[in-house]
Amino acid sequence: MAKKIVAGNWKMNKNLQEGIALAKELTEVVKNPNCDVIIGTPFIHLASVAEVIKGSCIQLSAENCANKASGAYTGEVSAEMVKSTGAEYVILGHSERREYYAETPEILKEKVELALANGLKVIFCIGESLEEREANKQNEVVKAELAGSVFHLSAEQWKNIIIAYEPIWAIGTGKTATADQAEEIHAYIRSCVAEVYGAEAAAETSILYGGSCKASNAPELFAKPDIDGGLIGGASLKAADFKGIIDAWG
Repeated sequence: MAKKIVAGNWKMNKNLQEGIALAKELTEVVKNPNCDVIIGTPFIHLASVAEVIKGSCIQLSAENCANKASGAYTGEVSAEMVKSTGAEYVILGHSERREYYAETPEILKEKVELALANGLKVIFCIGESLEEREANKQNEVVKAELAGSVFHLSAEQWKNIIIAYEPIWAIGTGKTATADQAEEIHAYIRSCVAEVYGAEAAAETSILYGGSCKASNAPELFAKPDIDGGLIGGASLKAADFKGIIDAWG
């Protein structure tokens, strides 16, 4: 069975002091959850938040890492640096990175390999735009994104990959894929994994839904057989909202 996971992606929100306060609050309200809980914070928060959540059930993720190991890349943060803060995960391939920072499948492939080489687990994001969804191309889009950046990995490496399906048209828009729409594409993604790594590996791969997931719709989404949790944006910025989603695994 795939692990149940609720992961937060803070994006570019919260200054350092606010981030530390939110992490502290989460350690107080999230106790003995029925799923793995991960928070993805900005780079500058990682080391401080790692200290705050030490000994709690909450795990830490970066929101990105560089596609180079080290060197003269001013302003970049390597996978090794991320790992050294105490983070265990990194979010890669988010639609915002693909769109605003021109991250190609090849760049993401390099990032994934460096993350894994440095002992990080990868939350790899895929998903289609509204135009692609309206043209009924969502399946070929997600398959191409997987093939372009992660399907070259060995079976051993694949064990450290979590997939996050995010319909781009539902991120921060308040629109959500219906639970049936989400389940349909999650099942398709799992079938793509099965083609490459086999049915057992596919069954063990966590596939998270992202795209305006909140406490009110999480129970219906999480009840679907191929939805193993959520990658949460806006609703991860308030402890009560985030806990509401975690409690959907109650």
